[in-house]
Amino acid sequence: MLQTPRAFRLHIGIFGKRNAGKSSLINALTNQELALVSPVPGTTADPVYKSMEILPLGPVVLIDTAGIDDEGDLGELRVKKTLEVLNKTEIAIYVVDSMQCVSSFDKETIEMIKEKNIPIIGVASKLEDNIQKSIIKDFENELGIPFIGCSASTGVGINDLKEYLSKINPNTEEKKLVGDLINPLDYVVLVVPIDKAAPKGRLILPQQQVIRDVLDHGGIPVICRDTELDETLKKISEKPRLVITDSQAFESVSKIVDEDIPLTSFSILFARFKGELSILADGANSIEKLKPKSKVLICEGCTHHRQQGDIGRDKIPKWLESISSSELDYDFYSGTSYPESSKIKEYDLIVHCGGCMLNSKEMENRVYRAFEEGVPIVNYGVLISKVFGVLDRALSPFL
Repeated sequence: MLQTPRAFRLHIGIFGKRNAGKSSLINALTNQELALVSPVPGTTADPVYKSMEILPLGPVVLIDTAGIDDEGDLGELRVKKTLEVLNKTEIAIYVVDSMQCVSSFDKETIEMIKEKNIPIIGVASKLEDNIQKSIIKDFENELGIPFIGCSASTGVGINDLKEYLSKINPNTEEKKLVGDLINPLDYVVLVVPIDKAAPKGRLILPQQQVIRDVLDHGGIPVICRDTELDETLKKISEKPRLVITDSQAFESVSKIVDEDIPLTSFSILFARFKGELSILADGANSIEKLKPKSKVLICEGCTHHRQQGDIGRDKIPKWLESISSSELDYDFYSGTSYPESSKIKEYDLIVHCGGCMLNSKEMENRVYRAFEEGVPIVNYGVLISKVFGVLDRALSPFL
C-alpha cells in the first residue's frame, strides 16, 4: 500500500483558521513530525500533501492547508489555494480551536464543504484529558456538523477520529478499472506500443494499474506491442474477452481485432473510472461543430517532458483541425492548473488527458464544471477513437 499512487489514495483535506491546530493534528494522526508547527500565524503557506498509511483507512493523502482567515494580498492567494483543495477532497476535517469562538470564516467554509457534498467531521482541537463536552456540543449546534474533541499533545481523541473517518469514507465500495468487464481466467490483451514517447524500462501508470486490476479479478493479461498483435491473437488458445490499446494505436489495432471482440483503450477505461463517460462521448460528437478560430483548451493533469510529436501539443491539434476543417485557437494547461468557471465559458471545447495523476474527485469536478458551463469536454482516448472512426466500438464494452 505504501506504493499506492497518489491518485488512488483517499484524499483528506484539513481546514480551519490560522493556528487552529491543523498541522499538529496531522502529526498526531501519523505519529510523525510531518508538518511544521509554530505559534506564528500563517506558518502553512501553500497546501502540503502527505502520502501516508493510516489504519483503519489504508493509503491516504493528508492535505494541510493555509488558514482560511489569512490576510493581505498574499493571504488572499493562500486562501484561494486552500479552497481549490476542496475540488480534490474526499473527506474534510474542519479544525476549530477549543479556546476560541466560532467565526464567520468557520461558518462560510463549512457551508462550502457541505455544498460540494464532501463528508465532513469537525475537530475541537487543544482539548486535554478532561474533555469539555459542553464545548463540543456548542460547536455542533453552531456549525451543524459532528465534532470530536482531540489533543495533539496527549493523543486524546485521535483514535476516535480515525474510526470516525473510516465510517464516513466514501470509497468503501471498490471501484474497478476493468474487473467488472471480465470473468476469472478470461484473456485480456493489452496493446502497449514501444515508441520514442514510451518511458525507458517501465510501463506508464495507466498500463500498470489495468494489469493489476486484471490480475486482481482473476483474468489473464497478455501484453504485446502493436507490431506483434496479429501474431499474439493467433497464438492464444481462445478469443480474448477484451482488447485494451494505447489510444494512439486505435487505427491499426481496430483493423486487426475482429469485430466480435470488445475493444477499448486505457484512456477510456480511466475516463469511466474517474469521470462521466457519457459527457465525454458527447464532447467527441461536438468536434464537427468547431468553426474557424474556435477556442480549444488542451489540459493535462501532469507535467511530463514533451518531445517532438507530443500528443497534446502536436497530434491533437492536427486531428481536431482535420475533423473540423478549421484553424483553431489553443490554450494549454498542465499539472494542477485548471481555469476558473468564468474562464471556462470562453472555450468552445476542452480536451483533457486521461487524468491518471488526478484523483476521481478532481477529475469529476473538472468534467462537471465544463458541463455546467455548457462547454463540451472530451478526453484524449475518446477523441482519438472519434478521429479514427471507432468511437462506437470503443464505448461498446460499457453499454
